[in-house]
Amino acid sequence: MPHRPPLVSLLLLLALVFAPRAHAQVITLDVDATQAPRRLLRVIETFPVKPGTISLAYPKWIPGEHGPTGPVTDVMNLVMTANGQRLSWQRDDVEPYVVRCLVPGGASELRVTFDFALASTTSGYSSAASSTDNLVLLSWNQVLLYPAGQPSDAIAFRASLLLPDSWSYATALHTTGSRTGRLDFAQVSLTRLVDSPVLAGRYFRHIDLAPGSPTPYSMELACDSPAGLDVPDSTIEAYRRLVHEAHVLFGGRHHDEYHFLVTLSDHTAHFGLEHHECSDDRAAERTWVDDDLRLAASGLFSHEFVHSWNGKYRRPAGLATADYGQPMKGELLWVYEGLTQYLGWVLSGRSGIRTTQQSLDELARIAANQEAIRGREWRPLEDTAVEAARLYDSRGAWQFERRGTDFYDEGLLLWLEADVTIRRLTNGAKSIDDFCHAFHGGIGPAELKPYTFDDVVHALNEVAPYDWATFLHDHLDRVQAHAPMGGIRQGGWALAFKDSATAIGKSREAARNIVDESQSIGLIVSTKDDGISDVVPGSAADKAGIAPEMHLVAVNGRAWSKNVLRDAIRATKSGGSLELLVRNDDFFRTCRLDYRDGLRFPVLQRSSDHADIVSQILAPHAGAGDPVR
Repeated sequence: MPHRPPLVSLLLLLALVFAPRAHAQVITLDVDATQAPRRLLRVIETFPVKPGTISLAYPKWIPGEHGPTGPVTDVMNLVMTANGQRLSWQRDDVEPYVVRCLVPGGASELRVTFDFALASTTSGYSSAASSTDNLVLLSWNQVLLYPAGQPSDAIAFRASLLLPDSWSYATALHTTGSRTGRLDFAQVSLTRLVDSPVLAGRYFRHIDLAPGSPTPYSMELACDSPAGLDVPDSTIEAYRRLVHEAHVLFGGRHHDEYHFLVTLSDHTAHFGLEHHECSDDRAAERTWVDDDLRLAASGLFSHEFVHSWNGKYRRPAGLATADYGQPMKGELLWVYEGLTQYLGWVLSGRSGIRTTQQSLDELARIAANQEAIRGREWRPLEDTAVEAARLYDSRGAWQFERRGTDFYDEGLLLWLEADVTIRRLTNGAKSIDDFCHAFHGGIGPAELKPYTFDDVVHALNEVAPYDWATFLHDHLDRVQAHAPMGGIRQGGWALAFKDSATAIGKSREAARNIVDESQSIGLIVSTKDDGISDVVPGSAADKAGIAPEMHLVAVNGRAWSKNVLRDAIRATKSGGSLELLVRNDDFFRTCRLDYRDGLRFPVLQRSSDHADIVSQILAPHAGAGDPVR
């Protein structure tokens, strides 16, 4: 062996360690989804290995869900083999998401098989119901193991998928071919694989959202019936304008294509989950053909689309973990989710998904709801972001008292105030759009660029010099008696109330099967099971002794219904009494409410104190000649 000086040997070693490398080994993953209607997926995974102990992890902390939500308990029939020999394996006694086995001498390949039981409950996110007799949304993180502790960017996967006969599919992954109905996907990193779910179904529709654009944008729909795929032409045009308006807002993109993967079923969970080049959007079967359901879902798609820029391209450093076993830190979720909530509201208005009046009514609802939350008097907004991993799964009861994921809607109010402040500081020359251009803009690949609190402050100061650090700390770190209404007030409006519900309020009640009287007597009740989901602290219902999770039985001696309850509340303004019979487990009690203000539904009312900046924010910004690049 030739002799090398120690320094030269060290430099050569460092060069080998830190030199960029292609994936040397590839994990193969074969998923059989032909039994998805039975809520069963079958998995075969092959790992290149060397003899010795190997640790495999099941994804635990799921991007976009901001918590340890990986459904490891739904993994069953786990078997590991090497050299044709079945191996014993052990679960880590501290971290149940990790299993280990001893690979025998001479083995170069480890074969892992298991089944995954898809859930049937509709409560939750991606680990909740994802399949029916007619469709499935496959989340790859649910059907794989990976080498524990390795960065997901450094692990290569070659995946394939077998679907039921005659089902169509859509995904951001690229296929390399098919074998007897099995789809073969191009090799990608584990990060990219988990970020690219597959939607498949018997009743399927593809809608081009950017005709003529070199960058494909589409909406793919899988539904439990053909009728649910009948999207009105006017709605399609509004979503085409959404793509247009988003490009103008951000001044570019960081994806090569984008797919809205839309699951339409009454038997799956309803939510949205962001990915870089697609979104997992789940709604009721008749969302596109029922006016109430369509209006109730009018904020979903714009919110998830914004996440391609704010959340996937730019992400808080605490959420940009290297692998799925590392805990996430959510203290900046008021940017990740709060700014996205605001920009989604803006784009729904600019694109015509909502009318300007509907957008104003939705803002009024959010502001009134946030004002009713008394939890702000004992915990600051940032604390809800820090505790997000737990709050996502918390009960709906007592949310007005203890707070939930308020960084969404209070975050919207915060960023509205920031936008209005920028416009006022610059006499209308700049806005949050300029911040988005600087912070999220440009055209480039689907990469991740983390940020810190100081990065946000710096970018805001580049747009409009101001003491943004103090502005943000005042909103985030302090307990508050009231919701942040500065953007509404300085934007030319004031929160007011009227005695009839707005169209968007009615649609939200119909879609959620609730009667929302939080702004009058202070309770929300389910029309499905009569359960009182929450009570506003200090309200007439609260003072009368009514609590969340009781059940409403009767109003003024008559079996309750939405109309019976509202007629009685309306009559209080002219002196009518209000007596509620409620059931608490096996016990009944009569609660007499001291209330005289009738029905109260939030609206926005123009104020003469300031110019109407809010309507300027909601006005279309994309011109007919602006390209979708």
